Amino acid sequence: MTIWIAIGVTAVGCYLVKYLGLSAPAGVLERPLVKRLAALLPVALLAALTAQQTFSDGRYPLLDAKVAGLAAAAVALVLRAPFLLVVGLAVIVTAGVRALGG
Repeated sequence: MTIWIAIGVTAVGCYLVKYLGLSAPAGVLERPLVKRLAALLPVALLAALTAQQTFSDGRYPLLDAKVAGLAAAAVALVLRAPFLLVVGLAVIVTAGVRALGG
C-alpha cells in the first residue's frame, strides 16, 4: 500500500508544480535569471539522467560497455560529427564491447 501512497503524492506534487508554473505572473517569467534557469534546467536534468544510467546499475557504481559508448560519443562530438553518426557510433562501440565480453 505504501507504493500507492508514493504514487499519489507524486501525482499531486506534479500537478501542483504544473499549476504553479501556469499561475506565475508574466513579470516573473520575463526576468533574466528565470529565463536562464529555464534554458539550462533541461540540459542539467538530461546530463544527470545520462550519468545515472551510464555509471550505475541502480544501486552501485558501475563501469561497463556503456561507458565506452559514451566516451566514443564524446569524442565524436568533439570532432563535430553529425548527431546521427554520434548516436550510431555510441551504439556500435557499446555493442562491440559487450560482444567482447566487457
